[in-house]
Amino acid sequence: MKEQMQSERIRASLLGEDLGRRKRCYACERRCLILPGRTGFCSARKNIGGVLHTLVYGDISSISANSIEKKPLFHFFPGTRALTIGGWSCNFSCPWCQNWEISQFPQKIGSGQYLSPEAFIDLIGKYDCQGTSISLNEPTLMLEYSLDVFDLARAKGYYNTAVTNGYMTVETLQMLMDHGLDAMNIDIKGDADAVRTYCAADIDLIYRNALLAKQGGIWIELTTLVIPGVNDDIDQLRQIAQRIRRDLGNQTPWHISGYYPAYKFETDDYHPPTPLATLEKARHIGITEGLQFVYIGNVQGHPHHNTSCPDCGECLIERDGFHIVKYNITQSNTCPHCNKIIPIVGKPAATRNVV
Repeated sequence: MKEQMQSERIRASLLGEDLGRRKRCYACERRCLILPGRTGFCSARKNIGGVLHTLVYGDISSISANSIEKKPLFHFFPGTRALTIGGWSCNFSCPWCQNWEISQFPQKIGSGQYLSPEAFIDLIGKYDCQGTSISLNEPTLMLEYSLDVFDLARAKGYYNTAVTNGYMTVETLQMLMDHGLDAMNIDIKGDADAVRTYCAADIDLIYRNALLAKQGGIWIELTTLVIPGVNDDIDQLRQIAQRIRRDLGNQTPWHISGYYPAYKFETDDYHPPTPLATLEKARHIGITEGLQFVYIGNVQGHPHHNTSCPDCGECLIERDGFHIVKYNITQSNTCPHCNKIIPIVGKPAATRNVV
């Protein structure tokens, strides 16, 4: 039985190029060249017998029913719940990773609970969820599994979301959209220098994917974990805000999230928690640069965790943590005080009162 479950996790990869003995993986923008018997950067793809394989199909490290606000997605089916799964490893190696126990341990690949796409979909109704979320570690690694899950979820009327660093190839992004991806929260880890230094990645490719997804009808929200000494410089925060407005529009929600020491930044290279004043400064920069929805996260009870009308200031969605306690947007998605149109995808949970 164990051998059967293990074989279920190993399947031919959908995206790759044959270069003789070497195979190039096209799941993410690292585009690893993989020799026979070897894996790429994330260890989730392996060259087996001259064929590129995924090792993580249905290999689940964690599963939970989460408020959609936890992703965070504040303008997408407010108050609903997404059945959330993660796997192992990542195509980034951020030294501050908040989920490092699963994302930075590729050696655990194959040790998770196997969950078929059909079984996952069955659990959505059981746990009173309205959609899916591939999250916790980088969902790009679980491409083949995600496509099968998204197909089944869409057929059942569920939505599909992903929380991602956005470093997938255009081919991967297109496949996700074709198979039913509805929304993404993309992590913007800093400006070009910070992303190059700490992630060995190109920020332009992340913004490219965010724009392509938006043009493809995918709802996009962005998150920046503000880390002292990494990306808390005023000019850097202003540059992020300006690029969000220029590339994605001023109604794109930007979540400014407080960092707490974790992984290597807790021990080897300590960085202190983000001061509240820094988060409030970052939000002020976002608003000053013209963004209409800038949120402060990881600060319990902060008023800027709520959604306010950018024109008249009316509190439209009040949140207690990840739970909605007030929903004051009309059925036509406008502010009841000044009639400004508020960008909301989908209707709120049926238990919420809508004016």
